[in-house]
Amino acid sequence: MPKVLISDALAPPGLEVLERTPGIEVVDATGLAPEALRRAIAPAEGLLIRSATRVDAQLLEAAGKLRVIGRAGIGVDNVDVARATERGIVVLNAPEGNNITTAEHALSLLISLARFVPQATASMKAGKWEKQAFQGMELYNRVLGVVGLGNIGRIVADRARGFGMRVVASDPHISPEVAAELNIELLPLDELLARADAITLHVPRNKDTLGLIGRDALSRTKRGALLVNAARGGIVDEAALLEALDSGQLGGAALDVFEQEPPPPEHPLLRHERVICTPHLGASTGQAQLNVSVAICEQLRDFLLDGVVRNAVNVPSVSPEELERIRPYLLLGEKLGRFQGQLSPGAIEEIEIEYAGDVADLRVAPITVSVLKGLLEAVSGGVNMVNAPLIARERGIRVVEAKRARAQDFASAITTRVRGAFERLIAGALFHGNQPRIVRVDDFMLEAIPEGPTLLLHNHDRTGVVGAVGACLGEAGINISRMQLALIPERGEAAMIVNVESIPDAAVLERLRNLPHMITAQLVELG
Repeated sequence: MPKVLISDALAPPGLEVLERTPGIEVVDATGLAPEALRRAIAPAEGLLIRSATRVDAQLLEAAGKLRVIGRAGIGVDNVDVARATERGIVVLNAPEGNNITTAEHALSLLISLARFVPQATASMKAGKWEKQAFQGMELYNRVLGVVGLGNIGRIVADRARGFGMRVVASDPHISPEVAAELNIELLPLDELLARADAITLHVPRNKDTLGLIGRDALSRTKRGALLVNAARGGIVDEAALLEALDSGQLGGAALDVFEQEPPPPEHPLLRHERVICTPHLGASTGQAQLNVSVAICEQLRDFLLDGVVRNAVNVPSVSPEELERIRPYLLLGEKLGRFQGQLSPGAIEEIEIEYAGDVADLRVAPITVSVLKGLLEAVSGGVNMVNAPLIARERGIRVVEAKRARAQDFASAITTRVRGAFERLIAGALFHGNQPRIVRVDDFMLEAIPEGPTLLLHNHDRTGVVGAVGACLGEAGINISRMQLALIPERGEAAMIVNVESIPDAAVLERLRNLPHMITAQLVELG
């Protein structure tokens, strides 16, 4: 029974999802000190967190059985994702549950900043009536620059148009065609900064966005522009922001996030007259906390019990519907990779995976990962669907995907070509009832079941070879369960794929290689 450790408080409806699920044990470890948490995590296969728990290398080292980490929310900057990936641990988040709440908070910050709502409130509570001191900015017909057009950025853009704002956006991962469908003008960041009256940030914190809005970027903004950051601390260089506010380059800033959280009480931005701030409240509504709690618990349950991966940050996600369609291809892909990996006599430089026919219409990224997993099992311990692409990169293996609308002989086919100091082609297809078959090895066409201990024999086409193989295996007490033959008459060569019920030892393999007319004899274990 897999154990799921809960280290941060989650909304009860989410926990009930796991507690009602037969086959999962829920362990409450909320509020534990780091050392105690490291002891508690040892037997856990799943870990559920929010923002308080730091899943660092030390915690991962103590998690000997951990398979999956679930973050109730979108940000995973408190998780060492790279180290988790190395250890083959899936990292899930819940990016949709708090989208609307976060977008609404960003807009409320923008409106409050434009109209000095917090300052005016504080003034009145101090017994003052300073009507002339708080002359704000009307948002109608102003240009809003949205940096990052993910789910939250799109909601912000849509709601801002309701205020009559003109929306422009910058996002290197969005095509002009998608932006046009959203009715948003896509601009380079520098041009957006120069045109926008207000700028709102909706990008993740990573190596590409850390310090994105620094001294140079702020110098390019329209003088007096407003800046809102309800995304992640560190995207804005706080020292540069303070300079821009003091110089008047920026008219004001609204911050829900900081480089250090909580920020020190003496932080100059907290005391600045043209800064309004909140303590990371973007997702802090009852509805959002319930949504992300239920979502992440359902995702963890589905992964642990059924292998379904949704909203993973380090492995291709697969919905239950997609999984049902691609599951036979995942099995076939792993068998092809395993066949290639065990036959490879040296370093692999490239693997090309071609999808032809019906399979080309599917989302093939998970199938490619399954091929890599099978390929690398022979040379790397602990490889799985999470870390297989990373291990391939570390070994310098180029991975090439190709698609063809039609397969020559089958409704669907997957062809793998391995290149290095050698080159080998192995292709597979699905037969009746979605059963995987090996249908080609180099130039030999056949139909073999990729299962269990398997011999690949290459020989000259001469009388008596098949009988000699049977006799050699029979003398060793090894039963043949299946045998498939292929022939290239013009070359006078033949091949056999022989499924056997027990693994031949080195002596038997040597006798096979020494049989008359035998060219090569290789053993693979296909599971």
